[in-house]
Amino acid sequence: MNILGLMSGTSLDGVDLALCALDRNSYSILAAETVPYPAEWRQRLSSLERASALEYAKSNVELGHYFGKIINQFIDSRKLAVDAIASHGHTIFHQPALGLTTQIGDGDAIAAETGLPVVSNFRTLDVALGGQGAPLVPIGDELFFGQYDACLNLGGIANISYRHEGKRIAFDICPCNMALNRLAARLGLEYDRDGETARRGMLNERLNERLNMIEYYAIEPPKSLGKEWFVEEFWPLLEASSLPTEDLLATVTRHIAGQVAQVLHREQIGTLLVTGGGALNRYLVECIRDASPEVEVTIPDRLIVNYKEALIFALLGYLRLKGEVNTLASVTGARCDSVGGTVSGHLMLARRCLMTS
Repeated sequence: MNILGLMSGTSLDGVDLALCALDRNSYSILAAETVPYPAEWRQRLSSLERASALEYAKSNVELGHYFGKIINQFIDSRKLAVDAIASHGHTIFHQPALGLTTQIGDGDAIAAETGLPVVSNFRTLDVALGGQGAPLVPIGDELFFGQYDACLNLGGIANISYRHEGKRIAFDICPCNMALNRLAARLGLEYDRDGETARRGMLNERLNERLNMIEYYAIEPPKSLGKEWFVEEFWPLLEASSLPTEDLLATVTRHIAGQVAQVLHREQIGTLLVTGGGALNRYLVECIRDASPEVEVTIPDRLIVNYKEALIFALLGYLRLKGEVNTLASVTGARCDSVGGTVSGHLMLARRCLMTS
């Protein structure tokens, strides 16, 4: 099947679109593009957790229509054949302890714009089953990238997956681009290209020690992070500091590398695949390598670096449409494995299948 995976991450870099020809055991990325968010949407999404219920509901629907329009442009400009869309949406609230996770970008609105079946709301069933609803990418790590001991994603949040005692384990390690990009914005930068600003800064050991004492790091998996935690627990420690922004960037970069290294050492990881926007941050990758000299770190080609999450959400959509497990309880801590995702435009899917059968 040709499934278009759509991913919008917490770092607000943009919307990743990847059309993937895939089945359960193989994939090919046929076309991919990142569409930057307009300033209006960046501002709206970055503050939506403080908005009214009405504004939240409107944003959910309007973002779905926006996703549908950019999907149409992506498909039409390349004359692509697409069977279905798998949309992660954009996370606003993620508090699994309260039984709550929300990803906006209404699937029905996407289906109405594109005329294609859409799978969305991948996380909510797992949370209802007592799980974290995250990370979801590890099933793709298992099926597509199992040749590596572990897969590390350096997105808005750094997360990792690996096999432990015969089961796939995964969890969020610490903030990543969510923190680095927010600091870079203080300097008028969208992001710290190649980590060059951080490279010029100085590590502040005292601040790093305080960050390392954050309670989350002592919690055993399964566990996951959301923006609310970042705003309440992590960012205030940076905001209260009088250090120059360059030193904050240097300290947070080394902090990320240190937290990653602790996991790699504890789990005796030998080979590591690194993807996500942070894989393009040369200084961050150097710090991870320096902190983990025993680990063979692989940065794949840029297509996989940039679109691995969109690819795997395409896989999650494929598995949902086939009625196969796409969410692993060993990763999330849910009561059982599940087939997560809400299907919009289901009648269109049935009609399309009848026409091609």
